[in-house]
Amino acid sequence: MDDATLIAQVQAGKEHANRYLIERYKNLVWHMVLRMVSQPEDAEDLCQEIFLRIFRDIGKFRGESKLSTWIGAIAYHMSISYLRKKGKEILVPVEDYFPVAGTRPVVESAEAALDKSSMKKLIHRIIDSLPVHYRTVITLFYLEELSYREIGEITGMPDGTIKSYLNRGRQAIREQLVQLVPDLLPVLAEKQ
Repeated sequence: MDDATLIAQVQAGKEHANRYLIERYKNLVWHMVLRMVSQPEDAEDLCQEIFLRIFRDIGKFRGESKLSTWIGAIAYHMSISYLRKKGKEILVPVEDYFPVAGTRPVVESAEAALDKSSMKKLIHRIIDSLPVHYRTVITLFYLEELSYREIGEITGMPDGTIKSYLNRGRQAIREQLVQLVPDLLPVLAEKQ
């Protein structure tokens, strides 16, 4: 179903269209919200509020961007509002960011880290420790495979900022990986 048909059916109150919209965009919303909010219980509540807002405001969608971009923007802005309301961290430049001792994941050996599943979990835990804007941009770029333009439409960030956040986020991930698993340094050096 294309976006125009989906929007028309949602506006007409078709229940199957509502379910289809949720099914189609739940991963986008969930990835963004969970990366920004970090607490699964809070993220679930916020996702529900986001979909309620989407259904309420669907008539305001003008088609100037893709529906996924519009939905992503709603999720992003509602997450930022949530963080501000709760007094949580919104942006900490990487230069000022030093994780608190004891908050880093512990890896027993390089062999454990090199296991694909373990490595994926470790990288996700490191991403979760990054400042919220870096987590968001990394999630949208790598997990949702959005372009710089689409990320900019969602977040309101210029391309240069997005590129900078991606670069700094990748560097922070690399540094923490090497710190946690020093045996990865030669492997990571080959990839550059």
